[in-house]
Amino acid sequence: MPQANRIQPNLAGWGNSFATYGGKPVLKGTSVGEINYETLNATTMVDGVEWTHFDETIKDYILARLGHPVVRVELTPYQIKTCIDEGVGTLYNHAPLFATQFVAFDVSAGLNTYELPTYILNNLEYVVYKKTLLSIQQKAGTLEFDFFIKYFQDNFLFQNFGIGDFYLLQQNLEMTRKILGQEGAFTVLNNKYLHITPKPVVDGQTVIVIYRALDSATIHPAYRNWIQQYSLAAAKGTLGQIRGKYATVPSPGGGAKLNGAELVKESTEEKDKLMERLLNEFEEPPRFSTY
Repeated sequence: MPQANRIQPNLAGWGNSFATYGGKPVLKGTSVGEINYETLNATTMVDGVEWTHFDETIKDYILARLGHPVVRVELTPYQIKTCIDEGVGTLYNHAPLFATQFVAFDVSAGLNTYELPTYILNNLEYVVYKKTLLSIQQKAGTLEFDFFIKYFQDNFLFQNFGIGDFYLLQQNLEMTRKILGQEGAFTVLNNKYLHITPKPVVDGQTVIVIYRALDSATIHPAYRNWIQQYSLAAAKGTLGQIRGKYATVPSPGGGAKLNGAELVKESTEEKDKLMERLLNEFEEPPRFSTY
């Protein structure tokens, strides 16, 4: 079976929020802020640790809360980096609406599979792609508009209207728009390619990709603090495992008792509380979608 055509698109002149305009390939654009999503949770001790200013603020917070420099903190830079990555990655996975970003590119005729960076596809929200053939304008008096009104009239949707009815309504209307309207459909392949249908028939149609990504330069202080607290909780767990290897350390005064078990317990409890706060306060309700 021949391999499908896959193209690396160039940025269009509108909607980009993470790279320069003027034909720069989407894959060459860097993510917003100082967070390197391509290396998030993917570094090794051999790679070494490079600290951005954003990383430094979290690292210093962790060390200070663990007692440094008054108390020795037995964590290597790599161990601290993994804790920071865990905090950033967890919030990124549940990124709220304030983290919405846009990128736009122009399609090529006959090609409908486009390679995009994984940090865009990881938290993909929606893709705006308009058909060029067999489209019906969504205006009063058109077929789609009449179907929309008739759907409300026939189903008495505003009588005893519940959340289940709303969910089904959203699914029905979205599918109706895709079948009768101008809006095309899209699918993500292997978390690497964006596949749009129907296949473009002319060059220059603009596709707008809506996704969520944290921008460390504009992140709200409350969310930055959440990352600090979660990274600290992860660091406590790692430090607790290290100190838990020995119950006491010999010393002239008869030995010093280590707090490994207490740190591990605190780590688990704090992570649970932070995740509960994240799901209840930060994360937005799920989108109603059938794609």
